[in-house]
Amino acid sequence: MAAMTLALAACGGSEPTTTGSAPTSGSPMSGSAPMSAAPTTAAAGGVTQVSDIFGPGCSAVPTSGEGSAEGMVDDPVATAASNNPLLSTLVTAVGKVPGLAETLNSQEAITVYAPSNDAFAAVQQEVGDEAFNALLADPAELGALLSYHVVPQRYDAAQLVEAGKSTELAGGDVTVGGTATAPTLTSGGGTEANVLCGNIPTANATVFVIDKVLMPAAG
Repeated sequence: MAAMTLALAACGGSEPTTTGSAPTSGSPMSGSAPMSAAPTTAAAGGVTQVSDIFGPGCSAVPTSGEGSAEGMVDDPVATAASNNPLLSTLVTAVGKVPGLAETLNSQEAITVYAPSNDAFAAVQQEVGDEAFNALLADPAELGALLSYHVVPQRYDAAQLVEAGKSTELAGGDVTVGGTATAPTLTSGGGTEANVLCGNIPTANATVFVIDKVLMPAAG
């Protein structure tokens, strides 16, 4: 992971990855759930509603079925993510760490920074196929990296920005900046990520789909 962190340090402050899968318009995922802005008041215990979802990439989320915002609400977070096509690479990575999906599903109240498929593709392009595949083949290092994207406390966007940082399940902090309508995340390794779609509610977590894989500090 140290090698991955060092390799990505130079690109941590680069412009967010943009592709056709993450439109820049903030169109809603359904006609009944406007998502142009996050709520300005904190949700109780970080629990959000479908109407609280916001972000420029939300229009890429399915509008119906289990992978839609409405479909994810009643499922625990790992199960909910497995139904969302924007997170298929993350789901594959979680599946390579024995017991991680079950652990995530069993938590009562967590926050998950969920890198999009494009975020993982950018890492693979930056470090090369060999290093990327080596990471996927190492459950210990991969598990530590993925756990760095999990906060053992449930926050909504307003609470994250107010707190200014979050302490991750794997240890280490992520600095939170920006506003409740456009939060930014800066990892210990210097990765700067933007929220593509935030305040997504699941049964046990609030999810923020982000445009970078957060790399912890080396060592």
